[in-house]
Amino acid sequence: MTSDASRRPADTPPRSAVALLRSLGLTAKKHFGQNFLLDRELCKRIAAAAVPPGGTVLEIGPGLGALTEPLLELAGRVIAVERDRDLVSALRQQPWLSQAGARVQLLEGDALSFDWRELLATGPEPRSLVGNLPYLLTGRFLERAMQIADAVTRAVFMVQLEVAERLMASPGSKIYGALTVFARAQFTIERLLVVRAGAFHPRPEVDSAVIVLSPLAVRQPETELFRALVRGAFGTRRKTLRNAWKGMAGDVEASATAAGIDLGRRGETLSVAEFAAMARELAARAGGVSA
Repeated sequence: MTSDASRRPADTPPRSAVALLRSLGLTAKKHFGQNFLLDRELCKRIAAAAVPPGGTVLEIGPGLGALTEPLLELAGRVIAVERDRDLVSALRQQPWLSQAGARVQLLEGDALSFDWRELLATGPEPRSLVGNLPYLLTGRFLERAMQIADAVTRAVFMVQLEVAERLMASPGSKIYGALTVFARAQFTIERLLVVRAGAFHPRPEVDSAVIVLSPLAVRQPETELFRALVRGAFGTRRKTLRNAWKGMAGDVEASATAAGIDLGRRGETLSVAEFAAMARELAARAGGVSA
């Protein structure tokens, strides 16, 4: 996906954020990591990227509904999961929500406690994920998305700009790491747009980015062996692979030779395909059925 938005930062202060919260008798809750994006045009652009027309979208953390409303203009069904009961109550008072009828389902609770695959299955295909992810829990939400990559056509997430850069990093760079490998074993990842800190209320200390995750046609199964190889390789970045994988079961030397990997290299230089090849070779020599 290419867009001017991927090259042009957005910084539109949400002038109505404080007034809207005040009218509802609410304030942003720090312990929930709440930062509200209320710029309507930005929300429309995110919705357009997130929703296959007529399909089903699972929204993580709808907040005040700034994104939920444009999602409903495009989707056949929207399932929104919000953990803040005060925001759930406020959303249920919105006329546009009641007008959507059965096309929208608002659930109260921690999104990580729900079965995303099961929720998405209640609506028509194609299916997608969208959300402004809490900074401190971004890794856990991305991991959950990876687990159901086969069930969605895309995932569109707002994340810390630094996280977006890590996810898109190339092998050999300082910010290329285990998260990069795990995510790109399942998805192609593109940056849709940058959202400056001033576009949120309260204003966070860092900028954010909207990323689009599109499932690969052929994905690497995230088996225990694959995870162990990746985590071992990045456990101590300065170690060579020979030392990093020293405790791995199986014939590491022969597997690396067959996979075309020099064990004198460091883990951060390996591509996703090389990690996958190593997992396959090691599993084959161990008599495993999967890698």
